[in-house]
Amino acid sequence: MTPRRIANAVRAGALIRIRRDRYASANLDAHVREAVRIGGRLSCLSVLQQLGVFVHRSRGLHVHIVRGGSRLRTPRARSTTLHWHPAIEQAELLHVASLIDVVRHAVRCQEPRAALATLDSLLFLGFMTREDLIEVFDTVPRRFRSLLALADGSAESGPETFVRLILRTLGVPFETQVRIPGVGRVDFIVDGWLIIECDSRAFHAGWEQQVADRRRDLAAARLGYTTVRPLAADIMDHPDRLRLALIDILDARAVVR
Repeated sequence: MTPRRIANAVRAGALIRIRRDRYASANLDAHVREAVRIGGRLSCLSVLQQLGVFVHRSRGLHVHIVRGGSRLRTPRARSTTLHWHPAIEQAELLHVASLIDVVRHAVRCQEPRAALATLDSLLFLGFMTREDLIEVFDTVPRRFRSLLALADGSAESGPETFVRLILRTLGVPFETQVRIPGVGRVDFIVDGWLIIECDSRAFHAGWEQQVADRRRDLAAARLGYTTVRPLAADIMDHPDRLRLALIDILDARAVVR
């Protein structure tokens, strides 16, 4: 577009001027607009949320600033996080960081359990392969690298990652994503008899789904399984309580035996 056409489009409201040489349509996402206005690219948890990748908690905007950037502007919100780390991969777009930089920022920005849940989600959704993750972890401090060995693309949700970590601390045998004839696929089978299903509002809301879940539980009980369905909020916000509850459940079964 010529400068005159751009100026006319801005006056008509068809385009907005974000900063020098940066124009966009009027319905541009507010987070993208603010990242470009500051002088960076959208990154980290802000990008992952837009992609539908699991993020436990995200407060504020995340912007990648390339060192040496000119005329940086002050973020409008105090909650904005600026990532100053040098880019590992040249971003193809002007408004969003490369995926490898997005993920390496997210690993550093979250507590270990939440970061691992994000990695699991990236693998499960197909945004990254394990080889891609190896490339990511080659660029982060060594203290984060233990997460790579724990990443598991079979986890279909963040709560499943949290439960898997809890079970690892209990030292009991467990399997993930097991298909039981007459029941279907379950999230976990622990010690050969305890089924754990990670319920969330997104996938278990509504009476029809609850009816299906109860019928599955009954079918599993007929085969000798016991099913527990901790809520996603309890799994992620009160993991210690869930861990103690699982210990009691396993101990109670041992007493019955």
